[in-house]
Amino acid sequence: MTAYSADQTAGRSVGRTNVQKAALAVGIVFLLVGVLGFIPGITTNYDQLEFASADSEAMLLGVFQVSILHNIVHLLFGALGLVMARSASGARTYLVFGGIVYLVLFLYGLLVGQDSAANFVPVNTADDILHLVLGIGMILLGVVLTRRRNDVTAGDARP
Repeated sequence: MTAYSADQTAGRSVGRTNVQKAALAVGIVFLLVGVLGFIPGITTNYDQLEFASADSEAMLLGVFQVSILHNIVHLLFGALGLVMARSASGARTYLVFGGIVYLVLFLYGLLVGQDSAANFVPVNTADDILHLVLGIGMILLGVVLTRRRNDVTAGDARP
């Protein structure tokens, strides 16, 4: 076991920074959503869950259209959040670029018809609204929680 003096830890964050906590929380939520998408009852019309198409009529919480691919993407995005939350700069990158991805998904949902073959994710109006809120929220978390340079670099310092 290594002991650190006050000088060695001065100015360094011993625990997680706020941006790391936020990225970790977002990652956990995405993992949870990905798992819930595979649970009958929580996902209604579960017997109509398709791999990847607008024909999937499975609805997470009876509101959000999901497919097997959609659930897998949530699981992967959640796992990425856990990995990226290991450092403050990684957490910021995850939140900001992940937020941009969700804003692109929002635009995708607006531009692609819900019954179109291009709607392979699939998404419905509730998904579109959620993607907009997630995109804005994630970007804000990444920017606001790291607006001082030390907030990013302190979380990356290793004792």
